[in-house]
Amino acid sequence: MSDYLIELKNIGKRFGGVRALEDVSLAIRPGEIHCLAGENGSGKSTIIKVMSGIYTPDEGEIVIDGEPVGRLDPIRAVGHGIQVIYQDFSLFGNLTVAENLALNTYLLEGRSRMDWHRAHEMARDVLARIGVAIDPDAEVGSLPTSGKQIVAIARAILARARLIVMDEPTTALTRHEVEALFTIVRDLKAQGIAILFVSHKMREMLEISERLTVFRNGRKVAEGAMRDFDEATITHAMTGLDLTDDPYRPEIPDGPPLLEVTGLSVPGTVERVALSLRPGEIVGISGLIGSGRTELARALFGMEPRMTGEIRLDGRPARPRSVQEAIARGIAYVPEDRLTEGLFLPQSIERNLVVSILDRLRRGLFLDRRAVRARTAEMFAAMQIAAPSPETPAGNLSGGNAQRVMLGRWLLTGARVLILNGPTVGVDVGSKATIHRIIRDLATRDGLAVLMISDDVPELVTNCNRIHVMHRGRFVAELAGAEMTETRINDTLKTLT
Repeated sequence: MSDYLIELKNIGKRFGGVRALEDVSLAIRPGEIHCLAGENGSGKSTIIKVMSGIYTPDEGEIVIDGEPVGRLDPIRAVGHGIQVIYQDFSLFGNLTVAENLALNTYLLEGRSRMDWHRAHEMARDVLARIGVAIDPDAEVGSLPTSGKQIVAIARAILARARLIVMDEPTTALTRHEVEALFTIVRDLKAQGIAILFVSHKMREMLEISERLTVFRNGRKVAEGAMRDFDEATITHAMTGLDLTDDPYRPEIPDGPPLLEVTGLSVPGTVERVALSLRPGEIVGISGLIGSGRTELARALFGMEPRMTGEIRLDGRPARPRSVQEAIARGIAYVPEDRLTEGLFLPQSIERNLVVSILDRLRRGLFLDRRAVRARTAEMFAAMQIAAPSPETPAGNLSGGNAQRVMLGRWLLTGARVLILNGPTVGVDVGSKATIHRIIRDLATRDGLAVLMISDDVPELVTNCNRIHVMHRGRFVAELAGAEMTETRINDTLKTLT
């Protein structure tokens, strides 16, 4: 009997002339929590698709329970107990939470009718195990990214797999929800279920995983017990570089705020919020799911018509009644879900960059192509977008490069206030450091006022001058200076119910 649940031996995979995997081996034991790390393009997604039967390797073999399995397809992989939670969730947006959670179980049982009572019981039980409160009757399409992530995780937990591959499972979760998830993961381990935890978040890797494998450029470059690694060695293995992220603590000159908000309310979500941002300042907002952070951002960007309260720019009334008004006043918003709310995926990088300034690039009835190319080239270089050309479709970009396109788009509008909702969600460690550097440069060099909303507490502590904690639509704490520590913020979040 083999000591391993699954072994991938000397796997090679090519796509045309591109070698995605070269002589890669990976072995996972029953009941093991194993972390797979690497930057975008390192081969992580390819090896996941090989083990789940989506891709057939060009070289090497797959062994399950000590027996070579030959050609593996998705149905056979599921039969062997392999389940994958992908980053796109694979949920039905027009169905309720309960329906999404019950659907796979009912299909496996051959049911043709919905048992609503049982579906609600299943949903309540599994959501309670994760430690979150989501209405089982809520349509999944109406949930924020974090809520959809939780539903996808809950559905996988119901599947009773032998190996669950979690591809960036905590991308949109707060620290409280991450801790609840880790409790579930450890419970699954105790039941003999293996977890392959694919993540960019090194502190979470170190906390939850027993073993680590690191890929870079399609090769395995490091492997071993997690106790033999720390953040610096993982970062170096992933990137080949020694990256540092010193705290952003510039002196902000005294003076009137660029953006000043008083008594801002959105019925049911935001209640009488007061906020100010000075030029060059990066202010963070932390909070649990449903705290009102996203609704506050949307209101500042003219997307909440029921908003009340006062917004001032440079001391003048500037409450935007539409997105167009917000852009005209110099406010920009990079949403949490850039794939569905931010980018036109089939369109080119160039078109995604200039879409918000087309009126400025017209010559009569037509676009000035020379101006379009010039502005695109300017921002392509400034944002350090890694792509073959500006004609590359946005859908082909990694998470980090997609986020840089979003930032570049709004900078072309001449934005003075930049609202970032989850600025590095799903972004690898190298791209994350680049995006942080770009944001800091925009604040210090160009004088932008930045509002950063994030579930990543270390990201807020490292990049912000001040941090607000939001709960039930209100700011309940403001931290700055020596008080602005990860421990203090996490302790504050734990007290919120």
